[in-house]
Amino acid sequence: MKAKYTALFSALVALGLTACSGPDTPSSNAQQTLSLAGDWQVKLDPQNKGASENWAQTGFDGQKITLPGTLDDAKLGTKNPLKPEINNDVMAHLAREYEYIGAAWYQKDVTIPEDWQGDTVALELERVIWQSEVFVDGKSVGTQNSLVAAHNYDLTSFLSPGKHRITVRIDNGDKFPGINITSDKYPREPSQEMAHAYTNHTQIKWNGMLGDISLTASSANMADDVQVYPSLADNTITVTFDQKTPAAGKVAYTISKTDGTLVAEGEASNATVKDGKVSFTIAKPDGIALWDEFNPNVYQLAVNPANSDSDTPATATTFGFREISEANGDLLLNGQRIFLRGNLDAAIFPLTGHPPMDKDGWLEILKQAKAYGLNHFRFHSWAPPSAAFEAADEVGFYYQVELPHWSLHVGADKATTDFLRAEGQRIIEEYGNHPSFIMMAMGNELEGDLDTLRSLVNHYKSQDSRHLYASTAFSFQKPSEQWPLNVDEFYITQWTEKGWVRGQGIFNTNSPSFDKDYTDNAEYIGIPLISHEIGQYSVYPDMSEIPKYTGVLKPLNFIAIKEQLEQKGLIELADKFTYASGKLAAILYKEEIERALKTPSFDGFQLLQLQDFPGQGTALVGLLNAFWGSKGVISAEEFRQFNSELVPLIRYSKAVYQSGETFAASIEVANFFKDLKNQKLHWSITDNSGTVVAQNDISNVDLAIGNNVALGDISLALDVKQARQMTVRVEVGGTNYKNTWSFWVYPQEVTTESDAVVSTTSFDAAEAALKQGKTVFLNPDYHNLQGTDGRFVPVFWSPVHFPNQPSTMGLLMDPKHPALAAFPTSSHTDWQWWDMTIQSKSIEVDESQVTPIIRVIDNFVTNRHLANVVEAKVGNGKLVFSSIDLTNDLDSRPAARQLKHSLLAYMQSDAFAPEKTITMDALKALQSSDESKSFKTNDIYD
Repeated sequence: MKAKYTALFSALVALGLTACSGPDTPSSNAQQTLSLAGDWQVKLDPQNKGASENWAQTGFDGQKITLPGTLDDAKLGTKNPLKPEINNDVMAHLAREYEYIGAAWYQKDVTIPEDWQGDTVALELERVIWQSEVFVDGKSVGTQNSLVAAHNYDLTSFLSPGKHRITVRIDNGDKFPGINITSDKYPREPSQEMAHAYTNHTQIKWNGMLGDISLTASSANMADDVQVYPSLADNTITVTFDQKTPAAGKVAYTISKTDGTLVAEGEASNATVKDGKVSFTIAKPDGIALWDEFNPNVYQLAVNPANSDSDTPATATTFGFREISEANGDLLLNGQRIFLRGNLDAAIFPLTGHPPMDKDGWLEILKQAKAYGLNHFRFHSWAPPSAAFEAADEVGFYYQVELPHWSLHVGADKATTDFLRAEGQRIIEEYGNHPSFIMMAMGNELEGDLDTLRSLVNHYKSQDSRHLYASTAFSFQKPSEQWPLNVDEFYITQWTEKGWVRGQGIFNTNSPSFDKDYTDNAEYIGIPLISHEIGQYSVYPDMSEIPKYTGVLKPLNFIAIKEQLEQKGLIELADKFTYASGKLAAILYKEEIERALKTPSFDGFQLLQLQDFPGQGTALVGLLNAFWGSKGVISAEEFRQFNSELVPLIRYSKAVYQSGETFAASIEVANFFKDLKNQKLHWSITDNSGTVVAQNDISNVDLAIGNNVALGDISLALDVKQARQMTVRVEVGGTNYKNTWSFWVYPQEVTTESDAVVSTTSFDAAEAALKQGKTVFLNPDYHNLQGTDGRFVPVFWSPVHFPNQPSTMGLLMDPKHPALAAFPTSSHTDWQWWDMTIQSKSIEVDESQVTPIIRVIDNFVTNRHLANVVEAKVGNGKLVFSSIDLTNDLDSRPAARQLKHSLLAYMQSDAFAPEKTITMDALKALQSSDESKSFKTNDIYD
């Protein structure tokens, strides 16, 4: 019997819910389990001598290791020689303290109890990378390959009561390279594979045994591999199971709640046998409720066929009564629309290098995910262990799993395809009963033979209808092959043939507008559509994270960055860099998510991601760190305002207004909670002093499931003498559902010239005025400056993995600086800065010569002193230099006009007293008449 049912059965035994020949005849003997956890001997075999020297027969003088565990835990293997340094080796990912790839032999003596005589004995190794071979007393039982399912062995013919030696050879070498995409950005070969089931970038290529390691004795004809298939249409439950000697006839069953409360018991008399499987169907008992994210009703079902031995205990499994489907392009659970607020799980476990194998570990992760409003994980190119599904079942969380597969050559190697086909079958058998398992893809960003993908999808569809299937989670394959295949039941994508469906392709090129969604590009797709890996906005590393790495992985990448900041005199700004870049990322994530929620034809999004991804070039794209801990950027409560089951939304045309215009917005609500009748919506607008300038209530609002649009209007005539940041707030009365947005209003009539300040775009004119001791505002054409092209969005993913990109991470300023007194701003970039960041260069400055007023955060690889606006003394004169265009088209650029006004006011005040001095020659060195000199790549990658 497969040991995966042992824990469930033990619980049923304790509750008196096992059965044998009938539901009223409890078994006297429970299934027996012998844990093999504890001390083992291990010997590394890098030269593969173990087989020829017959270590399984003779034994070996190894080292003690505690299992479950890994060689990394035991500090066995080659010690990592790397030191903190900014290069592609160190910056690739967190560093394994010890590393070993190859064969390792594990050995343990066991004593089999006398009362196991005649029983079926199974060995379970719950999780192994990658290949195992088991020996009993030197005789080989066989080998198994799986990255994401248990390795199960039938040892019945090898074990008898008494002492035996069990030997397990684990080889974590690359058995099927065809499952993996590789990148030569990383010089070390072990760092080149990317698929998250087998990589050093997320979970590591550990060698060992994790989870349940046990021998289980059971009756020879005990039911095995129990699968439960609910049907809402028929209101029935169909159960299938394996037996060594299957027979039609009677099967006793019990169904109970997880607390042990008996829901139903009975005897099915209509069991049939087909293809070696026993199956029967019963009407859904009245006491069984549906399972979903709000009602995570989980049940335990135990079966005992009549033809098993009289003392054979029941076999149990968990299930939830639910049905995932799609209709008219909508994703449905139990016949009702759902919306996936998703996050990638890319096997990021920075202490252990492997996933938790206990439910409590996963409950902690899901608790944090749900606190931030998520209801869905996509397991990118891997599948988690049973404990992850058990936790998700319990709290109500939706999973999409994937084959351990990220390849550009699908179908090129038959052995790889055969392995993947079998691996998917193992996933379905091992985890298929879990109601949280709703979707499955064949891998990530797959390219290659489409017929192979179609064949895989059709195979699994024919095996199990409890999940929806897709050929790939997005693909870059072109031309027409990148659109959904005819076998796909859902579609994950970054774009369709009509355009982008995620903000990465839009936010830097289109001026801010908040009345847009993706309908034009998405509504023609006839199956559920989910946006792929949205976000990927880099956040500056959090130096306070370094001491948290107390496990097998060391943050040499973080330490290297910290040391460079210390060398360059920037370490005191590190926390501010993290906060300011994080706030910009949060602003972008908010608009990403809201556009998705506003799109009626959307069925969800998958973030990449809420927590950091410390691999693939140190991709710190999270608002949380890799431990799921806060960076102090945004609270769970704030994030839930725009990411929850019910979200108030507004549509308005732009971020920046002028006095005399009217702010107009329409209110809508995305409701994926439940139908709500007769609700009251309250809206208000406050200025940056906290004064409410407008408000109103909208009563008798019915909120149906889905997109509730045109619920009411917001309007405010704008009349300001001073620049104002306004905040709009919409809330559902009597609830915690609320949301806020900002817009900025600037007066039309402000001074942008002064007799007291020489404003010029010419270095020569500035030099002449400064020599005369004048105050100068120098704003040359930014196109002719040396520097990094201005961008609103921060670094995409990682400046290491994608070096050829403009590579800044937002602005940093002191909102209380007198130069910004007339320009309301936070310390970080917000939407009112969009026009100015786009029309700018980020210049490298020497802070011994100038003082930044508006600083630009550089990427964490080069860590340069960058700025947009600086002040300095030049000879007897005083200077403010701007690499933002604050000269041209100011009539149509109110934010730029207001910033220039604020800077000039400062320059005419007593507060303007630059302390640092720059020479004119140093200032002129910023010039470049050759645009090709614009900084676009990091020198270390050239």
